[in-house]
Amino acid sequence: MHEENKAVANGCGKIRSGTQNEAALLALMEKTGYSMVQENGQRKFGGPPPGWEGPPPPRGCEVFVGKIPRDMYEDELVPVFERAGKIYEFRLMMEFSAIKILNNYEIRPGKFIGVCVSLDNCRLFIGAIPKEKKKEEILNEMKKVTEGVVDVIVYPNATDKTKNRGFAFVEYESHRAAAMARRRLIPGTFQLWGHAIQVDWADPEKEVDEETMQRVKVLYVRNLMMSTTEDTIKAEFNKFKPGVVERVKKLRDYAFVHFFHREDAVAAMSIMNGKCIDGASIEVTLAKPVNKESTWKQHFNGQLIPGSENLLGLPNKDDGHQKFLGKAGSLSVRLNGQHSPGLSEVERCTYPFFPGIKLTPISMYSLKSSHFSSAAMHLDYFCNKNNWTPPEYYLYSTTNQDGKILLVYKVLIPSIADGSQGCFMPDKLCTTVEGAKELAAQFTLLHL
Repeated sequence: MHEENKAVANGCGKIRSGTQNEAALLALMEKTGYSMVQENGQRKFGGPPPGWEGPPPPRGCEVFVGKIPRDMYEDELVPVFERAGKIYEFRLMMEFSAIKILNNYEIRPGKFIGVCVSLDNCRLFIGAIPKEKKKEEILNEMKKVTEGVVDVIVYPNATDKTKNRGFAFVEYESHRAAAMARRRLIPGTFQLWGHAIQVDWADPEKEVDEETMQRVKVLYVRNLMMSTTEDTIKAEFNKFKPGVVERVKKLRDYAFVHFFHREDAVAAMSIMNGKCIDGASIEVTLAKPVNKESTWKQHFNGQLIPGSENLLGLPNKDDGHQKFLGKAGSLSVRLNGQHSPGLSEVERCTYPFFPGIKLTPISMYSLKSSHFSSAAMHLDYFCNKNNWTPPEYYLYSTTNQDGKILLVYKVLIPSIADGSQGCFMPDKLCTTVEGAKELAAQFTLLHL
């Protein structure tokens, strides 16, 4: 079942399809000698092909092919693409109709099942790491206490590049190795360097389809100095070809650089990755657009403040910018006088409480972030997960021309406060205390 008529071949190829003639598929494999495996929603043909020696094809060898008939599969497509040269890998994206049909299916009265794509997650989040530890130290320590460690990802502190941010991502050779490590590193029973650590599965990176990425003309630049200005960034990225940068949006120690043309963005990425700006070695990648159904909508179940998607002056998704906030949904309180959920909206979030149901006392910090629909609760959870002190809220007011009192919260996170850092205040005012707190919490989460 093709979700869309699309394919990519790169010496590779990628199409979205579904069931097909097994005999034809087996005949193709026997004829070519290529293997075929299915994992994480992809069916891979080849990669590498039989007898391949050396590294994979370099960047630029992959092509995207669209408008493929829904009833056409590898046995027809591979011979066509082979006319252009030897295929290294052909990737087939699968559509899982079961997810749409069965996710949140009421299997028994009041019992709803969850169905999603199975992910072979090989990465763990390790929190509460001493900030003075370097990547090599963390890597060596994780190799001592767990097996199958491949790499660690450590981000420098926003204000002091000689320190880390208090957490790291540890990559393992397999899902099983990661699972065994997670079991061994159970919080409360294990310490690193004399510190109690926090361990959880790392959130899998959102995949963006090839066709969308082929249109992106925005670069994501990280590891910038806090003092580096947007003008400096624009000037540096304009050096290799004057006038190619449309605009720059900097947030703390990272920025999005918008180009007029995609080819200039790709060229700049190659040239600028690893360069120094104001003494900091920057990392440059293509920005991954996030559609409005993902990221924050998943965190807050779609319950976002109306108009908050432009809170930071972020451009809309049509210009290729990585969009953090989705379409405004419902809130349990009235925000800015713009929306108040009806009874039917509240009822959709409730389930019947049958007599005799056993209740177990738990801590909110033992839950997943997806259980929180409030940004304020999510921020509190986030701080706890990183072993920070709880956020502190300070309320301020002003009066508009009509005499109406408008409110705004300033959020302080003492654990990361350093001068003006660790202090966050949105640039919008609200008419209610609840709305102001939610807005401030969302603003803070965006900047952490």
